Amino acid sequence: MVQQPEYEFRSLLLARDVSRNEARRLLTEEAEYGHWELDRLRLFPDGRRKVVLRRKIIRQVRTWSPLMD
Repeated sequence: MVQQPEYEFRSLLLARDVSRNEARRLLTEEAEYGHWELDRLRLFPDGRRKVVLRRKIIRQVRTWSPLMD
């Protein structure tokens, strides 16, 4: 059985007066520094954008246990 990765999600709502270049810059910064990736983008008829970002939740596995000694 292969375990699927777990993700955390973050939603952003960009106003209609945010330019395409500003939105691109914002999403690039989130990707570079926060390790977020684009999951979904919805463009509304009035010009607003709803962006859903996701990133993997990395679970650390203990490699040493006192029971092993």
